[in-house]
Amino acid sequence: MSRYLVDKFLFTVDRDPDLVERYREDPRGTVAWWEAEEANRLLNCVSQERSTWLAFADDEREALATHDYPRLFELGAHPFLTLTLFIALFERDYEQPLGFQLEYAQRLSGYSLPYPDITT
Repeated sequence: MSRYLVDKFLFTVDRDPDLVERYREDPRGTVAWWEAEEANRLLNCVSQERSTWLAFADDEREALATHDYPRLFELGAHPFLTLTLFIALFERDYEQPLGFQLEYAQRLSGYSLPYPDITT
């Protein structure tokens, strides 16, 4: 798993309100664009030295493209990064305070210690 690249995606998208909205509306397109255009740039690969190794694994790409944060957790994405980004994406869809956070906790409640390794 390219955990670092997944975490970098989560981190960079979460810090740009326009990208948050783009990812909410077109997750598959945003993931494809970010992987093709931003991954190499953010990791300081000049355009003449673009690398195909800076790419998501198929299961990572699919989890990102479908907003599948339990699968991202299972794959080792950092839970703080998934939580903060998905709060930005979906908190507005809940009427009760902390509604999304409660769903997040419920959907991850099936995991027990030891949790997936989140080291990069």
